[in-house]
Amino acid sequence: MAAERAHNGRHGLKSQASGLGLRRIALFEGLADEALETLARQCVWRTFEPDQPIISRAADDRNVYFIVAGCVRVTMYSRAGKQVTFGDQVAGEFLGELAAIDGKPRTLDVIALETTLVASMTPAVFADLLREHPVIVERVLKRLTRLLRGTAERVIELSTLGVQNRIHAELLRLANKAGVLANTARLDPAPKHADIASRVSTNREQVTRELSALAKSGLLGKEDGALIVRDVRRLERMVEEVRALA
Repeated sequence: MAAERAHNGRHGLKSQASGLGLRRIALFEGLADEALETLARQCVWRTFEPDQPIISRAADDRNVYFIVAGCVRVTMYSRAGKQVTFGDQVAGEFLGELAAIDGKPRTLDVIALETTLVASMTPAVFADLLREHPVIVERVLKRLTRLLRGTAERVIELSTLGVQNRIHAELLRLANKAGVLANTARLDPAPKHADIASRVSTNREQVTRELSALAKSGLLGKEDGALIVRDVRRLERMVEEVRALA
């Protein structure tokens, strides 16, 4: 039964390998069906299984990857083997555009967290897309700006904040990404402590201790495998107060 479900799941993903699948990519919002079908034919479609690498720093390709279904993790390993996680990306997002734009080697690795369908586009096709659709250029520029601002924020945190405060800041980012409703955020599934540790440059034990302390204070809770941030505004104040002193 499990094998049958996996087969059916992969078959369902393959059926999305079309312009209809590309319509799920926010970058392409507003493009005509004919344009999307043309782009779909110019892409290479591939399904990746959990833990399978999608982009490798050692690879020669410079393609742009569009996540049609599934979820991926952007990460890298130091020479000593320490993992640094930069974040997760879900269906509707894209990655790899930097190498497509400047032609230089990759700087990060990307792995599938679950069965994931991606459409890869060559740098030449991506360049044509930018030339033909100014609105796409504007969206790519806004995305690059967000990435730059986010990177600057993380560098400042790593340089000026203690481990405890960096954990708080990462929780706040995750809460905002998950969506805040009535001052509460539900992280489902709950992030692994090791994953948080790799994002804030610490170890899993320190994350476990801090999350336990936050739970005892009433700020965090657990529910059906999810981590609940019960008071997002309080968490925001904790982060902002420390940043103001940094």
